[in-house]
Amino acid sequence: MTKKESEQDTIFDMSKIKSIIEKKLGDGESKKQDGQTLESKTQRTVEDLKEVNDTKKYVITGIPGFDELFENGIPRGSNVLVAGGAGSGKTIFCLQMLQYHILHGKKCFYMSFEESEKRLMEHMKDFSWDPEKLLETGNLKIKRYLPSDIHYLSERGSVDAMFSKEEDSQLLQLEPITLEEDYKPDFVIVDSLTAIASAFMGKDGSYRFYAERLFRFFENMGSTNFFITETGQMPETFSQTGVEEFLADGVIVIYHIKREGMRQRAIEVLKMRGTKHQERIVAMKISDKGMIVYPKQEVFGGLGTK
Repeated sequence: MTKKESEQDTIFDMSKIKSIIEKKLGDGESKKQDGQTLESKTQRTVEDLKEVNDTKKYVITGIPGFDELFENGIPRGSNVLVAGGAGSGKTIFCLQMLQYHILHGKKCFYMSFEESEKRLMEHMKDFSWDPEKLLETGNLKIKRYLPSDIHYLSERGSVDAMFSKEEDSQLLQLEPITLEEDYKPDFVIVDSLTAIASAFMGKDGSYRFYAERLFRFFENMGSTNFFITETGQMPETFSQTGVEEFLADGVIVIYHIKREGMRQRAIEVLKMRGTKHQERIVAMKISDKGMIVYPKQEVFGGLGTK
């Protein structure tokens, strides 16, 4: 090999070297950017998971417009009164909510102390909800109860007997209602406290004691529970004795009021522990598809009858 050839072999292609260095630097920068992107994605995932966990603390009703009255929703596991006069839409509100949750895979139990299973299913058909299909999913259970099914009455034969032995530890350990042992619903409707109270006619103290036991029973079960209660069209109290309002975590009031010779429907969240909500009465209507709430349409001018 000549000296000239040796010198040629040791001469470096600087342009090629430059391109290689730039590529390696680029790869390093890319990895750095990828790391930053991964870190950013991880942070977003943590935030998303936190948001999901927060969402799990609350439930919605699925009723168009109604859930917009809440900042987050109804706290899961709450006991909520659904109060209103005759024909205001209390049953529709509860059935529509159950229909929504059944379609989303939740177990729902409708306990009726008034209407039969057949009549409730007819109500659902009025709004094109298919109760037979919902029952087939196994997520809907409707059962009619009689006053004799109230556990304290059936155990002791009378309300007086209950109170004459209320210190009996066995009596105090009894559950206020009998459910299937292995059945754990996500949502429960009790229709209605008014009917239950009628079984304690003239025994307000006995009913208050029973109502407290009933609320605690469902609270311990872990379900989210809605108790229908009948009121006047323009109520000043929203339950039979007032103790239910104290025991309940929330009170939803549905109005069907007369104004200037016409009936107007409205709804409000009077109270709801554990979440922020709008404090106003807003318009709603009942269509052939169910209840629709207009959260931005406040009912002005008072709700007095004319």
